[in-house]
Amino acid sequence: MFVDQIQEDLKAAQLAKDEIKVSTLRLLLSEIKNKEIALRQSSGQASLSDSDVISVIQREAKKRKEAAEGFRVGGREESAVKEEAELKILESYLPAQLSNEELTKIVEEAIKESGAVSLADMGKVMGAVMGKTGGRADGGTVSNLVKDR
Repeated sequence: MFVDQIQEDLKAAQLAKDEIKVSTLRLLLSEIKNKEIALRQSSGQASLSDSDVISVIQREAKKRKEAAEGFRVGGREESAVKEEAELKILESYLPAQLSNEELTKIVEEAIKESGAVSLADMGKVMGAVMGKTGGRADGGTVSNLVKDR
């Protein structure tokens, strides 16, 4: 399971005294635990599935990406570099992203299947595409492709 692997990697990072990796993985495990607690309270589910863990990792990666951009705009290069280092660590736990060609094909199939004809149907298409990609595509990229079609 993902959580076990992250915990093992945390121990290895602690032994290697890799401070960035240690802090990133500790924060990630904390966010996973918070999600687990919230899920337990709302639905009574005891533990997270791998797809739930992937969604937490994706959310944390998105935060790092946005923070790095914000720091760059604000002229804080050192902080941006730190955020990007954390992003690389988080991305190592994510499944390989789909190529633009594969993603375009999935978007076109979803448009045909849902019978979408205008931007008003975008929600249906987005839901279908995100379901088919299984966390292997960024929502922003999918959104742009759907709008282009």
